[in-house]
Amino acid sequence: MELRDIEIFLALAEELHFGRTAELLHVSPARVSQAIKKQERAIGAELFVRTSRNVRLTPVGERLRDELAAGYRQIQEAIAGAAAAARCVSGVVRIGFASPWCGDLVVKAADVFRQRHPACEVQIIERLLADRFGPLRTRELDLQLTELPAEEPDIVVGPILFREPRALMMSVDHPLARNQTVSIEDYGDCVVIGVASVPDYFRDFHLPLRTPSGRPITHGRLAASFQEAQSLIGADKGVQPSTVRAALYHARPDIVFVPFRDAPTVDYGVTWLTDGDSVKIHAFTQALLDVASGK
Repeated sequence: MELRDIEIFLALAEELHFGRTAELLHVSPARVSQAIKKQERAIGAELFVRTSRNVRLTPVGERLRDELAAGYRQIQEAIAGAAAAARCVSGVVRIGFASPWCGDLVVKAADVFRQRHPACEVQIIERLLADRFGPLRTRELDLQLTELPAEEPDIVVGPILFREPRALMMSVDHPLARNQTVSIEDYGDCVVIGVASVPDYFRDFHLPLRTPSGRPITHGRLAASFQEAQSLIGADKGVQPSTVRAALYHARPDIVFVPFRDAPTVDYGVTWLTDGDSVKIHAFTQALLDVASGK
């Protein structure tokens, strides 16, 4: 007798009504009837007496109910115990970030995570954008909240947590510094400071080689950190795209952040190694999602 057939038999023995049993188990009344007939054929005796008015157990059916019920409860308890063990999150989870606004979200999510999983320690680690996936690949991190895209064969990209409007960082002496907004086309009149050691797909998405009309964009020096980029920008050595929110965290008297009116947002998501998938990672990702959505 299959487990589903046992479940149908026990439910009918409790309800003594084919329609209610079918509704309880989310199956059709015909499925209930077929299962009972199959069991009766296998046993060689009727399990239920069916009339137009009611359904009742036969003596054989009563015995089967009593003997199956205890075993079925044990099966349910075993399954529930296995599920609880799978949900148990323990050990250490290490999460990295680069941008301070990502750090704010990670810290808040860590508080939520600790409440849900007190047996698991959280370690928060800042890392450089220029070494995007190095700490993941060396197992220093379990997951990280990072700027997208992340098109790596050994990296899993989880859900996008939030999107930030883009701004162009420039010196206060730059010709565009007094504009209310800038356009992607304005790159053609600028020298763009790049980010060191990022893959081509990331550079092309955030630091294009041409404007939408096809004008070449001049690329200048590469910066290994945000602070190095800001030093170059403050000295009017070039511009670099960032986010509008960055002005709240990285304000300097020699730099302005001018919003784009036509650039795509900067999206942030969770990443982890393909072979590093774990319950801990999904549990922390859920905490990040809940905090980001205000739950």
